[in-house]
Amino acid sequence: MTLDTVKHADETPDVEQPWAELGLKQDEYERVRAILGRRPTGAELAMYSVMWSEHCSYKSSKVHLRQFGEKAPENDALLVGIGENAGVVDVGQGYAVTFKVESHNHPSYIEPYQGAATGVGGIVRDILAMGARPVAVMDPLRFGAADHPDTKRVLPGVVAGIGGYGNCLGLPNIGGEVVFDACYQGNPLVNALCVGVMKHEDIHLAKASGAGNKVILYGARTGGDGIGGVSVLASETFDDSKPTKRPAVQVGDPFQEKLLIECTLEIFREDLVDGIQDLGGAGLSCATSELASAGSGGMRVELDRVPLRDATLSPEEILMSESQERMCAIVEPGKVARFLEICEKWDVIATVIGEVTDGERLEIFWHGEQIVDVPPRTVAHEGPVYERPYARPDWQDALQADDANKLARPGTAEELRAQVLKVISSPNQASKSWITDQYDRFVQGNTVLAQPEDSGMVRVDEDTDLGVAVSTDGNGRYAKLDPYAGAQLALAESYRNVAATGARPLAISNCLNFGSPEDPAVMWQFAEATRGLADGCLALGTPVTGGNVSLYNQTGETAIHPTPVVAVLGVIDDVNRRTPMAFSDEGHLLYLLGDTKEELGGSAWSQVIHDHLGGLPPAVDLDREKLLGEILISASRDGMIDAAHDLSDGGLIQALAESCLRGGKGARIVVPDGLDPFVFLFSESAGRAVVAVPRSEELRFTDMCGARGLPAARIGVVDGETIDVQGQFELPLAELRTAHEATIPALLA
Repeated sequence: MTLDTVKHADETPDVEQPWAELGLKQDEYERVRAILGRRPTGAELAMYSVMWSEHCSYKSSKVHLRQFGEKAPENDALLVGIGENAGVVDVGQGYAVTFKVESHNHPSYIEPYQGAATGVGGIVRDILAMGARPVAVMDPLRFGAADHPDTKRVLPGVVAGIGGYGNCLGLPNIGGEVVFDACYQGNPLVNALCVGVMKHEDIHLAKASGAGNKVILYGARTGGDGIGGVSVLASETFDDSKPTKRPAVQVGDPFQEKLLIECTLEIFREDLVDGIQDLGGAGLSCATSELASAGSGGMRVELDRVPLRDATLSPEEILMSESQERMCAIVEPGKVARFLEICEKWDVIATVIGEVTDGERLEIFWHGEQIVDVPPRTVAHEGPVYERPYARPDWQDALQADDANKLARPGTAEELRAQVLKVISSPNQASKSWITDQYDRFVQGNTVLAQPEDSGMVRVDEDTDLGVAVSTDGNGRYAKLDPYAGAQLALAESYRNVAATGARPLAISNCLNFGSPEDPAVMWQFAEATRGLADGCLALGTPVTGGNVSLYNQTGETAIHPTPVVAVLGVIDDVNRRTPMAFSDEGHLLYLLGDTKEELGGSAWSQVIHDHLGGLPPAVDLDREKLLGEILISASRDGMIDAAHDLSDGGLIQALAESCLRGGKGARIVVPDGLDPFVFLFSESAGRAVVAVPRSEELRFTDMCGARGLPAARIGVVDGETIDVQGQFELPLAELRTAHEATIPALLA
């Protein structure tokens, strides 16, 4: 078989090529030919196909994502923004924190364990590539109906993959979510977040500059796993008639990654790299083209030098392979020997595969024959940009008119009590300890708060107790009812969760999970959610530092609910002043902060009791969210509150149940005059939190709320061993705990 060299491609313009099988559209293939002035070689076609995929190029979402830059709020803390492997923010004392959330949805459906495990591995390497030591991970997850047989296949494998990989790396898993909904059947969402810490001077960027500098590939050998994996797989709708769209899922080795992390951090300490990039989606195609594109010259690569696990791999397969635990570094010639010495010390394979040139092309050779000659920006950054048509779906009005506030409500106190138990024991509201107990939450010894707290929190500096808190949130039901408001509600809840622990929100990352962009209704949802998130971040002063878009999350014609997941990162000067969620001291006064309205659209109550989705989601008031955050942070810092819990899914009764069970103390609750007990307990009005105030601090706390204009209603006291909603019902904590904790184990047994 003749090697498809650049010369051969130039001489054989009419050779048929499998561009459609590789995911390219005909006009995209014709554009590649126009860029090159000839047909592409097989290797070039492989590179363009993976790099121009939806997952890598954001070709359907770019036009909307620009708002995150155009509407970015002024924020002195932002050190590195959108465009790099991960965003970086200044948290004080010379420290910087980098964080990012990404998706590994489609691979995790096909092979749950490896799909989820390599999702963790990939996001950890993104953080490592910025120059940071990874310090914690989180995992926002969405599965199909809890009682569906396939959920029993997918969920345990995903959880085992996350725990297996993260635990082996020695990274605490400090937070996340688990949500069940039939819309995710066949399309689970496996989003993974990592947080890393570094000093300001340690920040590294992905660029290849300096002619003569060497290109070093180091880490695991390259194999056939994941060829076209996340890059192509995440860019198509699942369709059983197209088995070619189900390529091999990447296989992870966390022990190799642990060596890679320590090796890379030692390399950073000795200042041996000028640029660095991890190998994730699109593998070497991505690393080489992005490094060259962001640098000041070109790059020459000898592809036959790449260490292989499978000697039969073709050049195209090597370029497309998404084998895990690999990095690519740009190193000055005088530092190469020391670089290789450190890699040998850590038993990490390292090979010089090329060098930076003073040209403008990415040139790749195979045993001396040139198989790639492309302008790197056209591969990495100048792919197609689509203005997909979008339109508000014709069913949206009817959905919003189907008002959840009109659903039948409990007629007696006994019915109210029964519905409380049913909601609290439902899969989405029940304890997720069966899942989170499989994760090591406290390894490294710097975890301050972890699941099920409102936010995960880790200590950054052991001398000063500086720390950061991170929360992830999203509600696809809200976003289905109103994508603009739904995205802002996700942002507001995550912001509120961080503030509830006493940390000051600084910045966000996001993972935008949607159906097919070729459906105008889905693109309308995406456009509205993106606009809502950009407007919300501007209002709250929290810039978007980066993130991920995951499209084609649907089976056939059935799309998932639009699910924007928002991660908020905040800083706390002293982790010893953090606020937990547990009610642990009898006699503390319970205050409900914010306004409670009749808002049940998309609520847990409407889903659990009536299997209903309709109406409008709770109204968003971002000024109120900001004020609530300021009060929670000030009260935590000044010792005015001993516990706080935000109100969201399930309303006040869910928050009370979780805080009482967490602290092992009951509560006596009084329904405020003029408020329906049902609305009081189940409303999901935003901008609210419940706090426990020591009696000695009540006057100071209420004076602060009054002076700032935040409604604060005293609703009860921490007391006893029951939740006693006076005049309505009592729930012993023992009964509540049984109901809350038994659901998930029973479903997954």
